[in-house]
Amino acid sequence: MVQGSRQWHEKLPFALLDYRTTVRTSTGATPYLLMYETKAVILAEVEIPSLRVIVEAEIDDDEWVEAKGKFSPNWQGPFVVKKVLPNGALYLTVIEGKMAEMAINADAVKRYYV
Repeated sequence: MVQGSRQWHEKLPFALLDYRTTVRTSTGATPYLLMYETKAVILAEVEIPSLRVIVEAEIDDDEWVEAKGKFSPNWQGPFVVKKVLPNGALYLTVIEGKMAEMAINADAVKRYYV
């Protein structure tokens, strides 16, 4: 938060964004929606596309993975667990038997049923 009352102008844009994108009970809509006839898209949704942005832009799955940039998956399975480490990490292999180069956190792995 801003220390002192002399810097209030630095936080004004954030307060206005919050005010303009909050649903009003009297109208059931946001002032932004009433003015521009579309929902506001926050900056995070532009950088990391949300489902709403993807559906509106009609982006297919391959383009969506590319648009995620550093948040796109580094690997895709299915994999076979080759070794379980005591700290909750797993060494994975692909179906052909090639060993993965690094240990993967077990929380990031989903069970796959055939």
